[in-house]
Amino acid sequence: MIVSSTVGSVTTIELAREEKRNALDQDMVQGLSEAFTAAVDGGARAIVLTGRGNVFSAGADLSGPVYDQSFLDRLVALIEQIESTPVPVIAALNGAALGAGLQLAMAADLRVMADVAFAGIPAAKIGVAVDEWTIRRLVSLVGAGQARGMLLGCEPLSSDRALTLGFANRFGDLAVAQKWAAEIAEYAPLTLRHYKLVLTGDGARDDAPEERAAAMRAAWLSEDVQEARAARAEKRAPVFQGR
Repeated sequence: MIVSSTVGSVTTIELAREEKRNALDQDMVQGLSEAFTAAVDGGARAIVLTGRGNVFSAGADLSGPVYDQSFLDRLVALIEQIESTPVPVIAALNGAALGAGLQLAMAADLRVMADVAFAGIPAAKIGVAVDEWTIRRLVSLVGAGQARGMLLGCEPLSSDRALTLGFANRFGDLAVAQKWAAEIAEYAPLTLRHYKLVLTGDGARDDAPEERAAAMRAAWLSEDVQEARAARAEKRAPVFQGR
């Protein structure tokens, strides 16, 4: 489900679960972690992350055990790993990047978006909540107003808007991202590593106050989450009660 290939000093890592819109399950998360480790150990000077087909990633696979704490812990660890990878990571968004898919893209250092690509966090539609890092990094990348629309209003972020805001660094397909990665791979690696450390030190990793951490836990443990799961199985709209 994860396919890696290397040309020169650039490793491309592909989410290859097209039949599930590249949704993340435990195997995908584990495979991605291993692929990033292998790329760094193999001497990659830049990494491109993309999805096969017409979707970058539809997020967590809601048909699997994604509501379990063990899956959430592994996903958080993967995002931290991508963010702390010592070489530049470019996310090539070939299509929709939703929920956990958008989190992967935000953990990257740079983003190249196809014109049909868009991003979103529809967590409020299924009763769950994203973590403090996701909210803070989203604000850092798109601004507070756009972030509020995406989180509270579940509004998608188009590629045009993403480029205007600076979330997307360039328009283009995988080939564009790979060409850029090859150029970056020729730059001084110690300089790039320093820049990565400073740029990711935007406060997104600061510990959340207990009140906010408790609010997120309350969402994940709520009756509303169970209602959302039942509604999905019954192919109907959920009715949330706020408890």
